[in-house]
Amino acid sequence: MIMEDNFDRKLVLEDGTEVYGCGFGSRNTKVLELVFNTSVVGYQEILSDPSYTDQAVVMTYPLMGNYGMADDDYETKTPTIGAMICREYNPEPSNFRSTRSLGAVMEAYGIVGISGVDTRMITRLIRDKGSQKVCLADAQTPKEECLAMLASTPLPHDAVSRVSTPEIRKSFVPDARFHVVAVDCGMKENILRSLNKRGCNVTVVPWYTGAEAVEALHPDGVFLSNGPGDPTDVTPVIDLVRQLRGKVPMFGICLGHQIISLAYGAKTYKLKFGHRGGNHPVRNLATGKIEITSQNHSYAVDAASVEQTPLKITHLNILDGTVEGAACPDDHIFSVQYHPESAPGPQDSAYLFDQFLAMMEEHRHA
Repeated sequence: MIMEDNFDRKLVLEDGTEVYGCGFGSRNTKVLELVFNTSVVGYQEILSDPSYTDQAVVMTYPLMGNYGMADDDYETKTPTIGAMICREYNPEPSNFRSTRSLGAVMEAYGIVGISGVDTRMITRLIRDKGSQKVCLADAQTPKEECLAMLASTPLPHDAVSRVSTPEIRKSFVPDARFHVVAVDCGMKENILRSLNKRGCNVTVVPWYTGAEAVEALHPDGVFLSNGPGDPTDVTPVIDLVRQLRGKVPMFGICLGHQIISLAYGAKTYKLKFGHRGGNHPVRNLATGKIEITSQNHSYAVDAASVEQTPLKITHLNILDGTVEGAACPDDHIFSVQYHPESAPGPQDSAYLFDQFLAMMEEHRHA
């Protein structure tokens, strides 16, 4: 590819593709997993979503940075995304709520940015060939050196341990109706807000917390959060579900959905390029209603394996038929692959939090 004079950074993919662009944010050299996101808005929430740990995200919407970064809109206090790749970056945002530019935040947290690239071409490449590793480096770095880094750098399997809360923290509200213990595998802050505004006190615990410790907190329900990476890597949480199922109502989102399925004996697999964005149609099998959902995951639950467990499939993806929800009513447990708390994003699925409250109420009076 011809390199323009102002191109100072580049991407080198595992298949040898080389793409030049302009750097913003951090100028570190990194090896990451390359994925794409189809959201039109919400780059701040994407940047601060722990589920993007160790990933370089190609944004299909062309312009990033135009409304800056607002203090109240972070999904985590310490963003861990690897990189953001876009067509155009605006370093001078126009927004009365903005306190810093996108690039300044990315530089502060070591997040690499590259603009000026053909994001549609890269997205089509990921769609056709699947997610793959990418090296983000200075434009002068020899291609052979980047390919050597790609070959020698495996994708990590400890992401959840790096993004989970290191200690118990509480988010309580006045006149709470329920107490929820949330197992933090990389939980988004809007999940806490969604539970709090419905009258739930929430105690957030580290991902490795055992069943006895959770029961000692006397929860009305247990929530299993979203998070990065392969669900089979988080065996402590899978064991927790096995020990608590049937004892206390449980609700899982995204990684939490996969963990619940694994705990019941189902299997998971890695999708070719994952689901990321706010426009995925999902059918609720109980009502027949189509929900427009926000999603962010690389792995899915195998439908055939679910049929060999006590779980029942409750939701299916209209586009590719993947499992989007499962439940075991006898054990007061259910989960969805998508994000009912999405912000900004579709609000079609917010009812699932109310369903969790109704389940806790029913269990309380059982």
